[in-house]
Amino acid sequence: MTAPLYRIPGATPAAVAAAPRANEAGGEPAPSGTSGTAPPSGAPEGGAAAPARTVAEVLASSQVEAVLDELDRELVGLAPVKQRIRDIAALLVIDKLRLNLGLAAQSPSLHMSFTGNPGTGKTTVAMRMAQILHRLGYVRKGHLVAVTRDDLVGQYIGHTAPKTREVLKKAMGGVLFIDEAYYLYRPENERDYGQEAIEILLQVMENQRDDLVVILAGYADRMDTFFRSNPGMSSRIAHHLDFPDYTEDELLAIAERMLARQNYRFGAGAREAFAQYLARRVTQPHFANARSVRNALDRARLRQASRLFAERDRALDLDDLCTIAEADIRASRVFAAPAAPTTADAGSGDRSRPIAGRPL
Repeated sequence: MTAPLYRIPGATPAAVAAAPRANEAGGEPAPSGTSGTAPPSGAPEGGAAAPARTVAEVLASSQVEAVLDELDRELVGLAPVKQRIRDIAALLVIDKLRLNLGLAAQSPSLHMSFTGNPGTGKTTVAMRMAQILHRLGYVRKGHLVAVTRDDLVGQYIGHTAPKTREVLKKAMGGVLFIDEAYYLYRPENERDYGQEAIEILLQVMENQRDDLVVILAGYADRMDTFFRSNPGMSSRIAHHLDFPDYTEDELLAIAERMLARQNYRFGAGAREAFAQYLARRVTQPHFANARSVRNALDRARLRQASRLFAERDRALDLDDLCTIAEADIRASRVFAAPAAPTTADAGSGDRSRPIAGRPL
């Protein structure tokens, strides 16, 4: 690897950052100053624990499987995304076993691209990915720093580099998540400073990839344009994950989970009413998947609170306080709009969802 043109202050040099990956125990970072290369198989020195030799041993020491199980429980659907995360975790586990046997291996490129509409779980998956990388020793801290263009790009000459380097310094040892990354590149504006931020990111992504993983996120078509315009960035992204829109059944399941976490539930007829709400809402502008579901439930809670508030002299029991009634759902102005044609009426098996924005 070529020497970096500069190094972010506080970052771990590549040789030191690689050391945790070679730790024989398969879980904790190696002590400072130790070699990053695992010794060949044989009797461990000084009574140290024997290096892991099986997948089960690495999983037991790192507790990665607990993170994967939590991801399954936390997110409805997204089967292709979850499988890809498991594939990446499998690659890292096998790489650790290879290192434990003294096999020379280059650090895998772990920079990623997450594409999909808003509210499809990209940030949640990025957080779980940071945990997996940390538990397997590929990053030092396992934290996630989420930013947008405004956090990286300055408004005048000499402002962008310090802003970008400050963000990178905070993200070192973990994962940097750049949402709507395509806004970094604005070729129509000759005085735009986004290209300077991109160039700094490219250097760090290459020269300090042992201590930082970058995830770029946004709409698929815009990300494709961004990568075509910035081939250097595209060449550094090893994993592309596409996050599909949720189906209406999945959105309904997400709604029930959200309510349960807040000790609410649908009352008689409310679940069916919310299913009808979703059938209308997904065809309207500004739909944002799980984010729109959360907003719709927040408004239903407001209606429930107003309904109960009006009955000032009635003693409210647990059922009253925990139940979202059918009327709380049907009061939405989504039901005041004409119902959109069904898929069968439209004669097409595909439904293009509108860009997210202000919810209805």
